[in-house]
Amino acid sequence: MMDIIIQLVVSFFATAGIAVIFNVPRKTLLHCGLVGVIGWIIYYLLTEKGMDIVNASFFGSFVIAIVAHLYARRFKMPMIIFIVGGIIPLVPGGMAYNAMRNVVEDDYLQGLQYGLKAFLITGAIVMGLVFAEVFMQLIFRSIRSSKAKLQKVYKK
Repeated sequence: MMDIIIQLVVSFFATAGIAVIFNVPRKTLLHCGLVGVIGWIIYYLLTEKGMDIVNASFFGSFVIAIVAHLYARRFKMPMIIFIVGGIIPLVPGGMAYNAMRNVVEDDYLQGLQYGLKAFLITGAIVMGLVFAEVFMQLIFRSIRSSKAKLQKVYKK
């Protein structure tokens, strides 16, 4: 239990710290941190349950994009404000570092394994963001069409 609390606190401060570096509006700092916490806890719990880190990264970024989309509508701000900070805990920077370190140390096979895994995780993060955007567009389009149909019914 203590491990989860530490994970949440560290992911919050990492996300909020990146948000400060990128000059997000002060009123959204707390929410940017929460986006990162939500995405990281999804990733962490899925990997703890035995899911591969590539798939867990996909689901984490998917949830990050959905929450960022909702916050962007709520605060009437661009979605990117919430995504940039929120995605930071999922970025495989340590794995990319290990890939380069192994290549420099002439351990090309291990470097290739780390590099490929970092590439796959990065692709999964991007796909999670794209799928969430498409999903949200479909949801909001269906809501708009339902409202239009209801307005037609009430006008008659």
